[in-house]
Amino acid sequence: MENLITRYRNISALVAVLFAQMLLLGVQVKRAEENKSTRLIRVWVVDAITPFEKGIVRIQGGVSGLWHGYFYLRGVRQENRDLKQQIERMQLEQVRLKDDADQARRLQSLLGFKEQFISQTQAAQVIGSSGSEHSRIIYIDKGTNDGIGRDMPVITGDGVVGKVLHVLGSTAQVLLIDDQTSGVGTILEQSRLQGVLKGTAGGEVILDKVMNDEQVQIGEKVLTSGGDEIFPKGLLVGTVAKAVHGPESFLSIQVKPAADLNRLEEVLVITKQEERAPQAPNSAPRAADILAQRLPSVPDKPALTGGADGEGNKSQNGGIAEPQPSQPAASQPGVATGEAVSATKSSTASDARSSEPKLPAPAVKPPTTKPQPQTDSAQPQSAQPQSAQPQVPPQ
Repeated sequence: MENLITRYRNISALVAVLFAQMLLLGVQVKRAEENKSTRLIRVWVVDAITPFEKGIVRIQGGVSGLWHGYFYLRGVRQENRDLKQQIERMQLEQVRLKDDADQARRLQSLLGFKEQFISQTQAAQVIGSSGSEHSRIIYIDKGTNDGIGRDMPVITGDGVVGKVLHVLGSTAQVLLIDDQTSGVGTILEQSRLQGVLKGTAGGEVILDKVMNDEQVQIGEKVLTSGGDEIFPKGLLVGTVAKAVHGPESFLSIQVKPAADLNRLEEVLVITKQEERAPQAPNSAPRAADILAQRLPSVPDKPALTGGADGEGNKSQNGGIAEPQPSQPAASQPGVATGEAVSATKSSTASDARSSEPKLPAPAVKPPTTKPQPQTDSAQPQSAQPQSAQPQVPPQ
């Protein structure tokens, strides 16, 4: 390297001088672009670095696309299979639950069970709250003038809030569920255990009257049971936050309210509840109908073209010709063959006339007397004694 510089000393000096001159020129000269001055050295640096930056960005985009398009998505196919299987299981579970719900509605309708349904509500706005920490009460801007009455349930879109405690003309006082004097009849969604929901002095909500030997899962939903005759059955109250054994024979269950009781702005007051029996679903197929569709159908009966004798042999219930017992031939001597044939024809004709319901069948009387066998004629002639005739000699 030193030999090259010493050999081309003049040229190297010239290049160094030109580079320094251009650098000073780029620093001193400013370029006006869109009412802004930019030094020429900055323009040169940007133009020189931009191709390298574009190449780096392209390489980075290609590597990222390869990673997210192939390596990262290698498990997506298996995940897709798992999701499909989960969807199929959920569909089967949905069908089973729908069948159980339909059966429950049919049984409730059959037994005459009645439930309470929300038929009318009144929207109200929270205008104040109690100033004491020991009293959990809010005030709303609706009263008796708007159809609000005492002990009406108050809810939000998230869950139960409380009940109306006192009512005035244009305002009402609502007792929240976290108050010490409140009480809501509740039931756990999965275990179907019933208890009483009430508040504590510290503002917590607990579920009382659940025995220690019961198992309560954390996160289980708490619903209204309808036993207090204030709240309709099935409204969400909250979820179980903690469940431990209490000092007495009951569990100490802490419930997290579904509605944010500290940030209430608008509420709904249930002003009217309707009690009716659930309707049995008409569109759900019954098991007997499904079984009847799957059973093989009975084929059509073939038409018989046998004349009068075939029609006479048809039975009244099925229309299938039944063979008539043949008349035994006269085994006794002396009975004419024609009489037996005529008796058989007469009985066949009488059966044919009796099988027709529309035409009156003439009464055919069977012969009262049976021809007696002629034993004299049936005896062989050789067995009869012959009287001895005297032989007269010819004269």
